[in-house]
Amino acid sequence: MSDKTNFEELTLEEAFEQLDELIEKMEDSELPLEESFELYKNGVSLVEVCNKKIEKVECDIKKVTEQ
Repeated sequence: MSDKTNFEELTLEEAFEQLDELIEKMEDSELPLEESFELYKNGVSLVEVCNKKIEKVECDIKKVTEQ
C-alpha cells in the first residue's frame, strides 16, 4: 500500500475507503510508532490523490456548465 502510483489508480471512493481503513488502524494504541508513521505517510499520499481527483471533477463540472 505504500506505492503512490497505486493510489493514483484508485477511484475516489476507493481512496476514501482506504483512508477510513488507515484511520481505524492508526487509532489502535498498540500500533508501533514506525508503523503509525508509515500509515500517516500513506494517508498523506491518499489525501493528495483525492484532492487531485476532486479538482479534476470540479474542472469538468465548470466546463460542462460553461457550455
